[in-house]
Amino acid sequence: MASITQPQDDVVYEMDFGPSWWDRIKESGAWTVSLALHVVVLFCFSLITFSDTIREQLMITSEIQDIPQEAEFKFDVAVSDVMGNDSNFNMLGASQEASVAMGQKSEEEFKEQLEDPFKPELPATEAIVEPPRTELTQAINAQGATEHPGGVEGAVDRMAFEIAASLREKKTLVVWLFDVSPSLHKRRNVIADRVENIYAQLNAMNVSADKALKSAVVTFGERTNILTEEPVDDVAQLVKTVRGVKSESGGQENTFGAVITAANKFLSYRTKMGRNVMLIVVTDEAGSDAREKLEQAISSTKRAGIRCYVVGDAAPFGKRQVEEPFELENGEQVIGVMDRGPESFYQEFVHLGFWGINDYGLENLSSGFGPYALTRLCAETGGLYFVADSGKGPSLDPQTMRNYQPDYRTITLLDQDIRKNMAKQALVTLAEQNKDIQIPLPSLGFPAANDGELRTSIDRAQRPLADFDYKISQLLTQLEVGEKDRAKITEPRWKASYDLAMGRLLALKVRAFGYNTMLAEMKASPRKFEKAGNNRWELVPAKEITSGASVKKLANRANEYLKRVVDEHAGTPWGLMAERELSRPLGWEWKEGYYNAAAMRGGNGNDEKLRPRFIEEEDPKTGKKVKKMVPAGPVRREI
Repeated sequence: MASITQPQDDVVYEMDFGPSWWDRIKESGAWTVSLALHVVVLFCFSLITFSDTIREQLMITSEIQDIPQEAEFKFDVAVSDVMGNDSNFNMLGASQEASVAMGQKSEEEFKEQLEDPFKPELPATEAIVEPPRTELTQAINAQGATEHPGGVEGAVDRMAFEIAASLREKKTLVVWLFDVSPSLHKRRNVIADRVENIYAQLNAMNVSADKALKSAVVTFGERTNILTEEPVDDVAQLVKTVRGVKSESGGQENTFGAVITAANKFLSYRTKMGRNVMLIVVTDEAGSDAREKLEQAISSTKRAGIRCYVVGDAAPFGKRQVEEPFELENGEQVIGVMDRGPESFYQEFVHLGFWGINDYGLENLSSGFGPYALTRLCAETGGLYFVADSGKGPSLDPQTMRNYQPDYRTITLLDQDIRKNMAKQALVTLAEQNKDIQIPLPSLGFPAANDGELRTSIDRAQRPLADFDYKISQLLTQLEVGEKDRAKITEPRWKASYDLAMGRLLALKVRAFGYNTMLAEMKASPRKFEKAGNNRWELVPAKEITSGASVKKLANRANEYLKRVVDEHAGTPWGLMAERELSRPLGWEWKEGYYNAAAMRGGNGNDEKLRPRFIEEEDPKTGKKVKKMVPAGPVRREI
């Protein structure tokens, strides 16, 4: 019989079907929440928008595209504000190195440049249209443009560096404009000699290869003549043309008309041929047509990018004309009358003679600067004014004078500046309205054989001086109107001008008033001679003022102004004149003496020298000998 075996234990077997769906949800809860949050954040970012401007700025590309040739920007016609040139050869002179900007661009002009910084080159044109008045009167950055290179030779040699700098930049056309005045005859020959040297230097620098340098010659007087219709590159031909220039006597130098003609004539070399063009004016005068054509000359050259240079003379201090002995080419001796100034646009210097003081050396005192119109032409076009002759007066240190340069800003800005200050306005008005103040020569000696003779001589002396004293009082009152604004003046040139005018007017007032007071006292109560036999009274300068307290007060003010000019403006024309004024005391005193009346009435025996002289001269029409009167001295003639 089969046996049945019972199992020892109950064994349970479980099948693994994995986690349930609920367990899975619980385990993945954290991941789901994270995903949902990220989706929400991304959705929020998608709602943010960017402006077109920002989007354009954020676009970055590494692709480099070639700019088509026709889209290339050119700046050849742009006028540079840099004075002289920026080459290694350009050594800044004192006036340039220390000068500051004389005008600033307006906010509107600056904004316009920011909005439209690139402007394509304008089409070339043969004629320059005159700009509107507003363009002529806009602010410019005009720096001092006067240099002292050391005579004509130094000026011409200095031009070699300017030409070399231009040639290093691009091919260049140099146009020489020669004044045909007889006074320029020697200077033209000197320049002709130096031109060969200049071109030799340029060749040595290897900057004139490939006929890069061309030259033209223009002459001017009453008319402008183009001597080289086509510019030349042969030095010998250029020198021959310069030596062939003939002098013309006419007294008219239409300098700025010549600049305009030359600029228009050779404009195509700048606009079409791409050359630099330089105009070099050789003259010894300021130009007869400055007032009418200066602005047009600036426009014609500046807009075309043509630089102007001048080899000329220094302007006389505060004056338009100078007179000096001169020998013409035919040997005739004349007193040459030449327009060489003034150095500033407005009259800033009050012309006053020296009363009883020797003014030798101060009558044609140099200003240290070129004539205003020519110097401004150079400054506005980026050129330089080279002083070839500083005159015969005391020499001025260019380093000192660089702080006293005239104001070369536009007339509109200059007017605005003057109107803001009563001291400047009073000075300019006084100087413009009284350009030739006549100072009478006072009688200092009075015969006094008796009281009647003394009173008669005093009466004759008092009349002109009484009128002069009244005139000086009027001028002084007119200038004192602006005295309160004197402290507001910051420019050394204006300070010196105002103080010198005030000091000299006060000094003249003290002298004139004191003179009349002394005469009145002597006339009312004639003095007795201490020494027997004396018959003459003489007024002599004295340190002590004996004309009253009010005159002493005026004398103290005069000395205060004049000493301030001497201390603060030493080595300048203002300082020199103040020193001369202070060299003679302001007071008066009587000194007795003796004179021989019979000897004075008898003459000196030199009457023969005063008689007219005659010479025989052949009449060119008839061939006969005729007598011609020879002047006693040289005649005045504009040259």
